[in-house]
Amino acid sequence: MLKTIFCSTLLFAVMVPGVYAELQNVEIGGSIRIRGNYYNFDSLGDMSWIEQRTRLNVKADFTREVSAFVEFDYYSGWGDDFRSNYLTGLDTRAGEDDSIHLYQAYIEARDLWGSPLSARIGRQELSFGTEWLVGVNNAAAVFTGLSFDALRLTWSNDAFSLDAVASKLAENHGDFGEEDTDFYAVYFSYTGIEDITLDAYWMYLRDEVPALEANAFLPGDTLDLHTLGVRSAGVLGGFDFDVEATYQFGDVDGLPSACPYGFGEADVKYDVFAVNSEIGYTFETAWSPRPFARFAYFGGGDTEYLKGFSNDRELPFNRLFSNWEYTEFFANTDESNLLYYAVGIGTAPTEAVSLQLVCAYFEVDENVPSVGWWLGTPDSDRQIGLEVGLYGDYQYSEDLVIRAGYAHFFGRKGLEQNFFILNGLDAWGGDEDDDYDYVFLETELTF
Repeated sequence: MLKTIFCSTLLFAVMVPGVYAELQNVEIGGSIRIRGNYYNFDSLGDMSWIEQRTRLNVKADFTREVSAFVEFDYYSGWGDDFRSNYLTGLDTRAGEDDSIHLYQAYIEARDLWGSPLSARIGRQELSFGTEWLVGVNNAAAVFTGLSFDALRLTWSNDAFSLDAVASKLAENHGDFGEEDTDFYAVYFSYTGIEDITLDAYWMYLRDEVPALEANAFLPGDTLDLHTLGVRSAGVLGGFDFDVEATYQFGDVDGLPSACPYGFGEADVKYDVFAVNSEIGYTFETAWSPRPFARFAYFGGGDTEYLKGFSNDRELPFNRLFSNWEYTEFFANTDESNLLYYAVGIGTAPTEAVSLQLVCAYFEVDENVPSVGWWLGTPDSDRQIGLEVGLYGDYQYSEDLVIRAGYAHFFGRKGLEQNFFILNGLDAWGGDEDDDYDYVFLETELTF
């Protein structure tokens, strides 16, 4: 397994040299996305900024089904990179990261040896299913994007597709395969049933980066995490559904035991389940109303370690590289140790306008336990809060869309103490009586 990336790259190198291709077509594309955000976090204060992401790409098509794709992007907040100091007149000021990044750059060869096999190697986006576990990080505020240095092999026909991915997330230039972070995935999708998709997958994350030892949330020296999952989605008449279930197992080695003399090693492991589901019905009437219901569950592991008697832990579900945001207020923290219930309705008053109203309720799976009845500290409350959001999209033209939204969060007692952000490894820290507000206005042009 440790040699997978090297062997995969060698395999691609063996396949491609025999393919002589001539340039046939060049396409230029990109996008500009700008969003203004305002947050009122009550006891935690207010926050507002305007963010912008600009992308520019070039795609070159060659003969024999060979292509190359290169994309640069730049993400920043307005005012972060202004180059002038008005007090002194020196035009030198800029933000911490005033550079354009190579977001994607890959070579792709399709229909290898006359078969439905394709290979893509280089920096690339990865998107599987609904991007519940692996996606491109553009679903909510702070849409920085996410790409992987990877080799992806795909075998696809009319009935099914099979993807195999090997990627390098962190390289420390040590001995081969050591002190690195690697991610592997095998994803199978069956589409032989009309309007139905059936998926099954295995994902493996291996982390030996030395920085893991200094991680305040999860110290250790090696992490091995396996994720097995299945998904079913489709449309049956007016009904649509999407249900996904996964099981995670693995461990973290190198965390000392709680023994004051330093003997032994703590038993830190993953052994948790997660579920994500949605069902809706679209009425064939004016405005095409679609009421829907959603449910998600992320196992919280075991919180008994918080009592301080042991370093042994069963960890909460790890959301990997999810592009799902269940709330506007804890976005980009990958909430876990969580139960999520939501109902809502979507409508389309015109061909260019769509509206959606969502009401969601949150509670933790594993709450913070009492450290002892003699101290008079009861277990924390499981209720986190209730969120209501109203959103609208206006497709001004084929290339330009304008989006807006407002959400309000009603905090409950469990908001203050429970561990449900940062994959269930940390507490939010708000007050139990907090009420939050969020407003955004966004425009995106794609060309």
